[in-house]
Amino acid sequence: MENSKNIDVLLIGAGPMAISHAQVLQGMNLKFIVVGRSKQSANSFQEKTKINVITGGINKWLSNNKVCPKYAIVAVTGTQLGNVTRAHINHGMKNILLEKPGGLNNDDIKSVADSAKKSDSNVLLGYNRRFYSSTLKVKEIIAEDGGVNSYYFEFTEWPHTIVPLRKDPEVKKRWLLHNSTHVIDLAFYLGGEPGEIHSYSKGGFDWHPDGTIFTGAGVSKSGALFSYHSNWDAPGRWGMEILTQRHRLIFRPLEKLQIQKLKSVVIEEVRIDDQLDIKFKPGLYRQLKAFLEGNTNTFININQQASRLKIFDCICKGGSVYEK
Repeated sequence: MENSKNIDVLLIGAGPMAISHAQVLQGMNLKFIVVGRSKQSANSFQEKTKINVITGGINKWLSNNKVCPKYAIVAVTGTQLGNVTRAHINHGMKNILLEKPGGLNNDDIKSVADSAKKSDSNVLLGYNRRFYSSTLKVKEIIAEDGGVNSYYFEFTEWPHTIVPLRKDPEVKKRWLLHNSTHVIDLAFYLGGEPGEIHSYSKGGFDWHPDGTIFTGAGVSKSGALFSYHSNWDAPGRWGMEILTQRHRLIFRPLEKLQIQKLKSVVIEEVRIDDQLDIKFKPGLYRQLKAFLEGNTNTFININQQASRLKIFDCICKGGSVYEK
């Protein structure tokens, strides 16, 4: 039996995202336990981090450990996000950092949200792009300029890189929810949550039948106009533009920041302190630090994510949504 009394963090998962979390925890000199399922993923994790993984799955580990670390990080495959998080909530854990999107599908995410609400558990979503150095700099400029007037974003995905991925078909089927919401979330975080949105979609792949081309526009709750365009059948990339009274702020790629000033056509690169984003997976160090220190303002929690699902469905399938 593993003694967890003097351990700071419980990390669940042994895949690539769990490895990235482990590297940050090592950089913070924190004590943590890693629990995984298969020996294959555990061996790969151990080779890259030099840290042992307890195999057999989280349910087995929880049954053998009545006392758990104060903090849990759920970084498992998309099909297991809901099951693993509910197991933690039922075990009495109150502080959980859950990888996006929070569950396999809408019902799974809503179930996690219901469990968290009933148990008064603090379940935060790991949208690490909220913690990029570029994002932090844009937040400063937006505040100085008096807010956002309008914004635009693109979440084009590359099918030629997705099809070969060893991902569960049920995850690929919901790729917009499981991957594209990184961009969508960041746009709404910086530009404002939608108060009204009108969306259109067409096309579809065998692995993503809901669509391949997505366009739409709306108004944020704070009054900023926004639009988006994503075409998975054509060349493109993730990107975003935030417009204030004084600046056009350009994320392309999202890790970098360019700026265009009022009355100028010159686009300049903005210097940012991105050393943490270079040393670790971008955004992850600051995200984990905020989570462990209880600074929750930058996060979206699982209940807020559940209320957003109708927006994600609207973007994916087309239609309109009006929020008060």
